[in-house]
Amino acid sequence: QVQLAESGGGSVQAGGSLRISCTASGRTENTFAMGWFRQVSGPGRDYVAIVRFSGASTTSTDSSDGRFTISRDGSKNTAYLQMDNLKLEDTGIYFCFADTVSERYWGQGTQVTVSS
Repeated sequence: QVQLAESGGGSVQAGGSLRISCTASGRTENTFAMGWFRQVSGPGRDYVAIVRFSGASTTSTDSSDGRFTISRDGSKNTAYLQMDNLKLEDTGIYFCFADTVSERYWGQGTQVTVSS
């Protein structure tokens, strides 16, 4: 089992920045990637970003259009999502995930609210 703890969400004005974090604990030795999806409207989740422990990372152009950056601190088992130039449409719940060879684990989600 892998447990994920998210932090760093909150409220910000449009054009501002936020950084959210996701820390993995438990049986993390088989984890090979971490990232985020978000739920902005309706029940579905949209892919935002992934960082693979091999070194490759990607962010969705649909979700972030180059405004988001994902990174990872392996010594802390923590992934970070830096979100800049936030827009009203970025408001939603951001869910961290961690991939192992057998399963994808999810965090509890953190609320990001962007206001005008």
